[in-house]
Amino acid sequence: MTSTTPEPVYNDVQLEDPSVVPIPKRVLIVGAGPAGLVSLRNLLERGQFDTVQIAERRADIGGVWNLEPDDTATSTKPRWPSPAYKGLIGNVLPEFLSFSGRPFPPPPTAEEGQPFPTLAETFAYLKSFAEPYLQSGLIRLNTEVALVEERPWGQGWRVVLRDWSNEGNGQEIEEIWDAVIVAVHWHDNPEWPDTPGLDQLRSLGLAKHAKEWRGPQGNENKACLVVANANSSNDIAAQLAVVAQTPVYQSIRRPAWPGFPSLPDTRIKMVSSVLKYTVDLVGEAEPGENDPQKTPKITAHLKDGSIIEDLDTVYVGTGYYPLPDFVKVVYRPQLHSDPGYAYTSTSPDASPPPPTSSDDQDHRHVPVVTPQTRPRRIPHLHRLSIYGPNPSLAFVGSVMTYTPFLTADIVSTYVALVFNHRLPIPSSTWERLAYERNRLETIRLKLVGMEDPTSFITYSVMAVAEEPYGRGLREDVVKVLPELDGSLPVWSEETSKAKENMFKTKIEALKWAKDRGGGGNLESTVNV
Repeated sequence: MTSTTPEPVYNDVQLEDPSVVPIPKRVLIVGAGPAGLVSLRNLLERGQFDTVQIAERRADIGGVWNLEPDDTATSTKPRWPSPAYKGLIGNVLPEFLSFSGRPFPPPPTAEEGQPFPTLAETFAYLKSFAEPYLQSGLIRLNTEVALVEERPWGQGWRVVLRDWSNEGNGQEIEEIWDAVIVAVHWHDNPEWPDTPGLDQLRSLGLAKHAKEWRGPQGNENKACLVVANANSSNDIAAQLAVVAQTPVYQSIRRPAWPGFPSLPDTRIKMVSSVLKYTVDLVGEAEPGENDPQKTPKITAHLKDGSIIEDLDTVYVGTGYYPLPDFVKVVYRPQLHSDPGYAYTSTSPDASPPPPTSSDDQDHRHVPVVTPQTRPRRIPHLHRLSIYGPNPSLAFVGSVMTYTPFLTADIVSTYVALVFNHRLPIPSSTWERLAYERNRLETIRLKLVGMEDPTSFITYSVMAVAEEPYGRGLREDVVKVLPELDGSLPVWSEETSKAKENMFKTKIEALKWAKDRGGGGNLESTVNV
């Protein structure tokens, strides 16, 4: 592309911006899950923009909380299925699912002993929240964002959309938007362990990710191994135990963190982590057969030296990673030269690589994040939200927190005020990336000398950093909008303790469900 932008904005990130990015008049939000919906509300009510819209690729709002009916599988349109499953019960209490000013109603079973909203109840809350925006046409359903491409400095973003309505049939539409908020990141991209032999299992259809889980049906009397012990793996193991061959094996690296509660079950056997998998073909040829069909059986070789033979299926619940690589940004040599966009040094006071000459600079585009980016994250974000090299791009929901609804609420309010120039940010890319360098260095130091570290010590999982992060954003927002002080989510020692107590409450709720024929974190009305 041809640019009239002064070269230093691309080839020397330490210089101040050549000009202040204009206040956007038109803002597009990608994705109508919880993060996108609350971003829409907050930009409309707390920002000062002429036009704010959501583009949502699926036929309805809700993101992961929208479980499409099975008959959509016959459609010729692309599908982006949710990783949820029928009858799912959440792990977060209503008070931590409530957008500011919109309390989440208590579930009907709350007084009986099950206060956690179900999948259906959470979707109903989001649908009610979104209804006025659907009615006013501010949410464009069946509209896939295929490309978000950075234009010259201060000139916004070129967006290519695909219309998947009945009339659209995938027709592409090109639009220009002053600013873009990306609110889709994680669940398209399942994280698989790099265990030797697992790729072969996947190619044979013997290993499945939790993203594909729709219930235990089809596993009757099969020998199953579940990998990991976070919420999804615990639910899968508990549901398998009802129908599969017992014991159901659950491979873990360490005892579960209390935030991933599950009930003890004699039908589930905890085993150590898997070092490798092998596959054998079992069965005898029928008389006269030259090419007998044999049944593949899996052998899991464990870290403690033990072996599990004759397994039929492996389920992997090792999470997801953010990869919105449909966002293309201008190549900046000091940031994008390394294939994974790594810094030469993560030290907060480190200097960037020397700038390149204008003769070496081209204006090609690169994905904002690549599969090689390590640690897994959307890189180059100021305070985990504003794209440092161009503050007219933002991400809401870029990291995992205990309470993602609340985090999306405060982050999108912060973004609205930054877009409006009501909250100041540093005037150079390098200064805006100080938060990222600090966090990378903090994670690096925690990992020094640590063998087989927990998944919580990683850039994209906030863990104990959630409280100071949310509190800091809230303080900045309230300075500008003090009238929100009484309605915004609160991050404090008290709320952190309340979240910890929530996990104890979940254990009691699991017992309640089990006593009523549910179990496996399923509603009692769902048959296993």
